Amino acid sequence: MRYLSIGELADRARVRASALRYWEERGLLPGAHREGGRRVWPASAVRRVALIKMAQRAGFTLAEITQLLADDNSPSATRQWRDMAERKLPELDEHIAQTQALRQAVADCLECGCMNFDQCALLDAPDATP
Repeated sequence: MRYLSIGELADRARVRASALRYWEERGLLPGAHREGGRRVWPASAVRRVALIKMAQRAGFTLAEITQLLADDNSPSATRQWRDMAERKLPELDEHIAQTQALRQAVADCLECGCMNFDQCALLDAPDATP
């Protein structure tokens, strides 16, 4: 089995080594083995880090991610994951709607072309958000 040093894992997963140490401390990453006094993880840890990053981007807290990554494959754990995911979907839908509205506002500003924010008519519109 190939092992990666903390620097190699950080580079491959595109995270800081300090994040890896923190996640290990929180139990999100399994404890590293020591080789010559250095932390090393199996190469499969890259996939685990990718899952942590994806869950963070989706808005899951570290506590929720810890629950998601628990080595419990029981039906109750699967049900817990489904419940968490079902609660998260409306939040993601709201985030998507807000992001699409912001994108449209930027596109409208480009189309207007005035680039004078103090006098722009788009910002005077009743539905303009502060």
